[in-house]
Amino acid sequence: MDAGDQSPEEVYSVWALPPEPVRARLRGVMAGLRAAHGGPAFEPHATVVGAIRLRRSAAVEALRAAAAGVRPYTARVVGVARGDFFYQCVYLLLEPTPEVVEASDHCCGHFGYERSTPYMPHVSLLYGDLTDEEKEVARKKVEEIDKEICGLQFEISELALYMTDTEDKSLESWELVEICHLERK
Repeated sequence: MDAGDQSPEEVYSVWALPPEPVRARLRGVMAGLRAAHGGPAFEPHATVVGAIRLRRSAAVEALRAAAAGVRPYTARVVGVARGDFFYQCVYLLLEPTPEVVEASDHCCGHFGYERSTPYMPHVSLLYGDLTDEEKEVARKKVEEIDKEICGLQFEISELALYMTDTEDKSLESWELVEICHLERK
């Protein structure tokens, strides 16, 4: 860590980024959901390390060290689901293959992040405080907008560090800090 870094501690998260053609496809689904249900816009991603408070230099250093030990890996959508809180309103459930789970475990180790619940790899499509009925309507709408989304498979070859103040539900303060490309060995 940079001993000279006197920046305040902020909340950071590490995201696995789908490749751009997949992100564009997901943005289309997300825009359709927001048009019907509201909610903030955000980049399609699978959270690898949840919100953790660090100084910026320590977070960047941890991302770089973590990414150096992760190879590109495959993610596969196995379903569309709805969750119980704002940041997991409607999402794509990813198959928790060993390589998906190990990538997250590896990165969490570098960040000193301890999960409070077992890792559930997913790509959120809609953030919001909806009723169960509204969430179910939104979940079904995903399958109407993109009938082929279940079974979608893509390679994760980038990890991104985002500043993600979870108190800011507008996401206006959320900021991309750095992207690391995963190297094949």
